[in-house]
Amino acid sequence: MPAEVNQPVITINGPLGLRSINNPLYNYTFRPQPSAVEFPPSSSVSQTHAVNRASYHFGPPFRSRILNICQLASFHSTVRYPNSAGQSQPDLANKQLQANGASLHSSTYQLITQQSNYAPFSNTGYTDARGNHYNSIENMHNAIHSLVGNGGHMAVVPYSAFDPIFWLHHANVDRLFAIWQAIYPSSFVTSQISNYGTYTNTPGKSEDINTLLTPFHSDDSGALHTSLTARSTRSFGYTYPEIVDWGVNATQLTANVKARLNALYNPSSSFGRRSTTSDRGSNRGSGGRRFPNGMNRQWFINIRMDKSAVTSSFFVHFFLGSVPVDPTGWSFAPNLVGTHSVLDATIFTAANTGPATALYGQIPLNHALLDSGIHHLGPQSVVPFLTSRLNWRLQRMDDSPLDVSEVPSLKIYVVGQRVKPRVAEDAFPEYEKLVAYRSVTRGKAGALADGDPE
Repeated sequence: MPAEVNQPVITINGPLGLRSINNPLYNYTFRPQPSAVEFPPSSSVSQTHAVNRASYHFGPPFRSRILNICQLASFHSTVRYPNSAGQSQPDLANKQLQANGASLHSSTYQLITQQSNYAPFSNTGYTDARGNHYNSIENMHNAIHSLVGNGGHMAVVPYSAFDPIFWLHHANVDRLFAIWQAIYPSSFVTSQISNYGTYTNTPGKSEDINTLLTPFHSDDSGALHTSLTARSTRSFGYTYPEIVDWGVNATQLTANVKARLNALYNPSSSFGRRSTTSDRGSNRGSGGRRFPNGMNRQWFINIRMDKSAVTSSFFVHFFLGSVPVDPTGWSFAPNLVGTHSVLDATIFTAANTGPATALYGQIPLNHALLDSGIHHLGPQSVVPFLTSRLNWRLQRMDDSPLDVSEVPSLKIYVVGQRVKPRVAEDAFPEYEKLVAYRSVTRGKAGALADGDPE
């Protein structure tokens, strides 16, 4: 997070000269103070998991059950990564974000360059035609909510918009979606059954491009926006630096946006040298630096679980090597590969009903493999390395460990693919089919079993 959103007080230069004011980007103060009945509704309270602090002998005590979300009503202002006294800890939130920076950077590029179908691109629950592509923009969206909030308002999605940083986060999600749209303009919302519904849409009903997006009005008469009316940023009179969508046709726009995306997420001075056989890759920048998104192999961790089994928000942290003894440092450990965030399903509806819905997530591995000195990314090097060193732990948002047995539907496995690096500034890499390497995780708690489908 930039310093501008983490300072409680800022100095401004106005008509009366310099003066200090409360920073409107730091938090939002409730006036009047919400009651436990009104905020949030008592029917939406997450389950509280008891923590036997006496059984742990390391680090400071775990934070109190901040994510029993009825406690949010006791806070006079929004908080981020709150301590046991309900005070924001922006430095720790930033440490979590920085520890996941390389993972999120790679995820962004891999998602946009590999997923051309709106349905699996858009959400964590879509199943059809997903294959082993478990990433989605919702997956990365959830990560920022969790890493910034971690027990505070940003981690409880229905109430997260009270935190001013919500709007900065969603502006960037909108930017990424607009970039994807410019590259794949023909793919968009299709009719799907919503198992869980929303506050205004009934569970089990079909939703499509014309479903009303309450409470967002499109005019003063009370008409509501739909996905169709909100499809383009041009309808609202804005765009983003990567999308200069005037004076060009659709083909030129797509090429231009691809070039901008490559410059941001996969820069290289060697895109003209195309290698199709070496697993070392040829994507180097100045000083011989390798770019994880430009290698001849890509490796990922796939995560799947049943949404109906999720009764509290939690993290799945992945490590290369030994897991730190103290769980309060898991989310920013030096050997952290990345963190998958799971947001509580029970805060959206009074109960989980309807057919079981899978949740999908994906964590890239290339950045961590390169940092570990594994520059030959073929299976003969990567598989034995990951088999001996890849570990994971589950953690609630009060820093306490969550045993894998409490999420019995959890399935974790490693996938990899060959890649032909891009050959032009406005071209994307060519990706082969993702292949599962079950042996990497075989026998570990929470891993995909040999008889389980991918």
